[in-house]
Amino acid sequence: MAANDYYTTSHPPTGQQHPSAAPGTHSTQSISPVSSPFDDNHYQYPSNSNSQAHLVGTTYSNTAYSGASDTQYNSASNRYDSPSTHQHNTDPFADQNAIPMTNHGKKAGVTRYNTDPEQFPQRHPGHEKMKKKKGWFSGRVTWFVYIMTTVQIVVFIAELIRNGMLTGTPIQLKPSFNIMIGPSPYVLINMGARYPPCMHNVDNVTDLPEPIRWPCPNTVSLDEKTGQVTCTLAELCGMGGGVPPQIPGTEVKNRDHEPNQWWRFITPIFMHAGIIHIAFNMLLQLTLGRDMEKEMGIIRFALVYFSSGIFGFVLGSNYAAPNIPSVGASGSLFGILALVLLDLLYNWGSRRSPMKDLLFLLLDVAIAFVLGLLPGLDNFSHIGGFLMGLVLGICLLHSPQPLRERIGVDEPPYTTVNTAPASAVPGIAGMQQFVKQPMGFFKGRKPLWWAWWFVRAGALLAVFVGFIMLLRNFYEWRNKCSWCHRLTCLPVTVSNISWCDIGNFHLQNASNATQNPAGNANNPRGLAPIDLAAFMSELVLPN
Repeated sequence: MAANDYYTTSHPPTGQQHPSAAPGTHSTQSISPVSSPFDDNHYQYPSNSNSQAHLVGTTYSNTAYSGASDTQYNSASNRYDSPSTHQHNTDPFADQNAIPMTNHGKKAGVTRYNTDPEQFPQRHPGHEKMKKKKGWFSGRVTWFVYIMTTVQIVVFIAELIRNGMLTGTPIQLKPSFNIMIGPSPYVLINMGARYPPCMHNVDNVTDLPEPIRWPCPNTVSLDEKTGQVTCTLAELCGMGGGVPPQIPGTEVKNRDHEPNQWWRFITPIFMHAGIIHIAFNMLLQLTLGRDMEKEMGIIRFALVYFSSGIFGFVLGSNYAAPNIPSVGASGSLFGILALVLLDLLYNWGSRRSPMKDLLFLLLDVAIAFVLGLLPGLDNFSHIGGFLMGLVLGICLLHSPQPLRERIGVDEPPYTTVNTAPASAVPGIAGMQQFVKQPMGFFKGRKPLWWAWWFVRAGALLAVFVGFIMLLRNFYEWRNKCSWCHRLTCLPVTVSNISWCDIGNFHLQNASNATQNPAGNANNPRGLAPIDLAAFMSELVLPN
């Protein structure tokens, strides 16, 4: 302990420095965590003709050596290593006997940025105040999460108003009740849900020799006597265009009259199927989403959020059932879950209880994926968003902490691209300097650093190629996957209807009019599933 060390060692001769007073040479294990009862006192000693020492009370927290410049210990006469202090001050509790703590955390030349709130929980009050002042544009305030949440709530309210104007009630009650407590799927299709028939030619639908009667947005019954199941595809899809008049018998590869509302890969991110759906999504977005935006900044977070959501809807458009609309921000939120998982693995050693955090996170992901196997849930959007989040997390998150320690460098805190240091190379700071001297970023890098950056580049290239291939498959190739449906449904059969067949088109002709109330002799083709599929067709596919 500090006081005991003084009494068990002889006082150095006048004019000589105490052996334990050199900065960085004393072991931190000898520092007592208990403050001295004399720390709050101030001492003043008589002056002489040469010098006058004004000694202030100290605590061990004030003598910590935090990596600052050594000049703070070498300037002023009342520092512990000042010659005048040793010559004229003999009080055993003076500053010259305070033992500085040694910084043992990193290798020489590596800067540690105290950004982990668990590893560095204590912050200086003035530092926190300064951060709050700068937080308006530094990502400390989670503007993206707040704005997205507000927009999504406003859009959901607009869905309820639109459903009330068209059907008479804000939530769907007929022809079946929406278990998510929200608008009907036809209203959601009309407002921008992901629905493949509004986006491209669909097999076994576009090439039929007879016209199809699509349900109208205001449909509350599939009974032909109501006259409501009489809309064209363009009227059902709405949104001001993008769906030309459909000609029966058109080949799928003929794209002259192909619907092309491509923005339905994006607009469903802002929509939700019901109160239950949006409540769960917003709860996750305002908890884990805010934490990740605080850590990595608004630009990186927004990039992962939109990329994960769009990629999830692209993957679902290729392999999910084509006759069920899909909405929701779950694909984006699964991308955020992937970021949280990577951040936990990257900083495993600095977490208080990493195993508990990992088990809790894996449990959440597993439950969400298992629920995605039930009818009415879009598991492909979950899978696609999670994969995109993993890849972008590898590319955008800081390197794993063990890797940074091995290559002997540390990365700065996440800031905006205009103020973030471009590299750890001296003399290069900021994006402008990186543009002026791009080769300086790569000087002095170790082979392990190069290997990790090749992994990052390869992951980014792979996901970009995968995204382009999925788009081309959706519009041109139309290759099917014989086993992919197992990722989004369970092999369960109820009332002779398989869960994996729910959402596929079941078009009936006049001979099946009793089973298909949408079809009759005058209009031989109607769009309506039968039995259990008829009930499930009324459910929007949340993700």
